[in-house]
Amino acid sequence: MEFFTIGVYNSTEKEFFEKLTQNNIDTFCDIRQRRGVRGSKYSFVNSNQLQRKLEELEIKYGYIPDLAPSTEIRELQKEIDEKKGELKRERQELGKVFIIEYKNRILKNFDFEKFFENLNQIGANKIALFCVEEHPEACHRSIVAENLIKNYNHKIIHL
Repeated sequence: MEFFTIGVYNSTEKEFFEKLTQNNIDTFCDIRQRRGVRGSKYSFVNSNQLQRKLEELEIKYGYIPDLAPSTEIRELQKEIDEKKGELKRERQELGKVFIIEYKNRILKNFDFEKFFENLNQIGANKIALFCVEEHPEACHRSIVAENLIKNYNHKIIHL
């Protein structure tokens, strides 16, 4: 299995789906808490539209809510962003408090063995972990990726 991460901010619909097809992604794991994005610019990653397009591309879709940060953890990052005067879409990195809380409350309790087993059952080879932020370091998917590297010896490619 190969793992990739992908965000959507600052990508067009064409660019976003080309990244998936050019890298032969066969399984798309949506790890957002909410599966929608406000406004029309990124409506193509709202759950229903996204799933329809992935089906057209013959890419399996899975929603993994247990990897999504809780509202409380997201609020911690929102406070950090506000103090910095930074918009979520412009964020370059996560705050230390978010990282600590995400690892302690979410990652520590996630069953990666079951996750791998489920991926094996559906024949997943190239898996994309998706959330919205452009930069992986600005998103919890980087924490998941770091865990996959450190604890499971997986290589991660950030698209």
